[in-house]
Amino acid sequence: MPHNDARQQILRLFMSRQGAFISGAELSRELGVSRAAVWKQIESLRALGYRIEAVRSHGYRLQSSPDRLSAEDLSARLQTRIVGRELVCFEETDSTNLQALRLGEQGATEGTVLVAESQRGGKGRLGRHWLSPSGVNLYTSIILRPRIPPWDAPQLTFLSAVAVARAVQQVCALPARVKWPNDILINGRKVAGLLNELSAETDAVHFVVLGIGLNINMRADQIPASLRYPATSLAIEMDRPLSRVEVACAVYRQLDDLYHLYLNEGFDPIRLAWEACFDLVGEKVRVESGDRTLSGIVQGIDTDGALLVAAAGTVERVLAGDVVPVG
Repeated sequence: MPHNDARQQILRLFMSRQGAFISGAELSRELGVSRAAVWKQIESLRALGYRIEAVRSHGYRLQSSPDRLSAEDLSARLQTRIVGRELVCFEETDSTNLQALRLGEQGATEGTVLVAESQRGGKGRLGRHWLSPSGVNLYTSIILRPRIPPWDAPQLTFLSAVAVARAVQQVCALPARVKWPNDILINGRKVAGLLNELSAETDAVHFVVLGIGLNINMRADQIPASLRYPATSLAIEMDRPLSRVEVACAVYRQLDDLYHLYLNEGFDPIRLAWEACFDLVGEKVRVESGDRTLSGIVQGIDTDGALLVAAAGTVERVLAGDVVPVG
């Protein structure tokens, strides 16, 4: 059995027992390896930062896990159908989206998750830089291969937004809201940004990369004052640090559930779920797009994710721009 698989299986067993001891004999039997091999895997987990107690005649017990987004820990906790089938973890990379695009072109399995402790060139919308300090946030990309036409691919941005908002609400009970087209807000401050990218032909999608940057344990002094939009983190809002693994797994589980819903029932339930997290339907806004400014009443989003704004007796479809509430 490969070392990573053995470690993942040991962690799954520890987590299933919720702090109880597991004997060396049982671990040996479950893994199909010798007691000596079990001890070596325990030592390798300790070297990765897991605190594992060993007591004669009782066995081993997991006391705590490191705050690291490792393949072993994520895999041991996830019980998803598609998202997380494969896990690729980086200590540092240029961008998880760039790595996912490369792997996607090489035929990576649908549901492959890439996650990094830090990024040198994190990407935001419109070519903006996404600040990616090490060891505090979630920088992740997911490769999906839906059988949809390219013009429907923007729908998956809204699926990502609902997944992140629901994960935040589930783990933190915070009022996460969505901002068109691809941000998540808490109390009016940006906590996450989404960047989905596409590989397609004229009438068929090869794959979609769902890119997510979620501020989890970032401190206030790590957030630049020069950002275009006020930012926050889950830790700032909760006034305490959170388990990044717990938050990440909640995001992946929500993505998995919503992706199955999307494949089975289409975009409509995703659109309704997104609009339920969007505070501006029926409100007056100003949309700034390049050198054009549009003012009107938000009607919702179209089937391709375009923002629908009623203005001057007609409903306009807005494909890109920054939305600002008016009064």
